[in-house]
Amino acid sequence: MTTALKFIHLAAIALWSGGLIALPFLFWQRRLLKPGDELERLHRVTRLVFVELTSPAAFIAIASGTVLIFLQRTFQEWFSLKMVLVGIMAMLHVLAGLVMHQLFLPNGRFSRLAYVTLSGAYMLVIAGILWVVLAKPHIDANQIAAHLFEPGGLARWLHQSFGETKMPTP
Repeated sequence: MTTALKFIHLAAIALWSGGLIALPFLFWQRRLLKPGDELERLHRVTRLVFVELTSPAAFIAIASGTVLIFLQRTFQEWFSLKMVLVGIMAMLHVLAGLVMHQLFLPNGRFSRLAYVTLSGAYMLVIAGILWVVLAKPHIDANQIAAHLFEPGGLARWLHQSFGETKMPTP
C-alpha cells in the first residue's frame, strides 16, 4: 500500500512541478499574439495545462503526501521545512492561476521580468524541496526556538509577543 501511494505521490509531484515550470513559458507566448484564433488556441492550451493537468496533480500530490505522513510517521524537523516549501509551491500555483486569469484579458501582458521571476521562483522552490527530501538535513529546532516546543511554550511566546490576551465574553 505504501509503495503504491509513494508512486502516485511521486508521479503527481512530477506532473505538478512540470506543469508549473511550463506555465510561465506559455504565459510568455502571449506577448506575440494579437486577438484572434492563435490567441484563443494559446488560451485553451494554457487552461488545459493549469486546470486539467497541473491543478489535479497538485491535489493528488498533497492528498497522497498527507496520507504518507501518517503511514510513515514522518515527524522530523527537515520534514517541517519541506512542508513550508510545499506551502510556498502551493501559493505560487495559485499565483499562476491569477496571472492566467488576467493574462488573457484584452490588454493582458506578461513581462520579461515576470517570466524570469516566476520561472525562477518555481525552479528554486522545486529544487529546494528536492534537496530537503534527498538530503534530509539535521535541523535542531531547539536552536531556532528553544522554548517553543516545551509544554506551555507557545503560550509564553504569545504572551511575550502580544501581551496579556483575554477570552472575549459574550
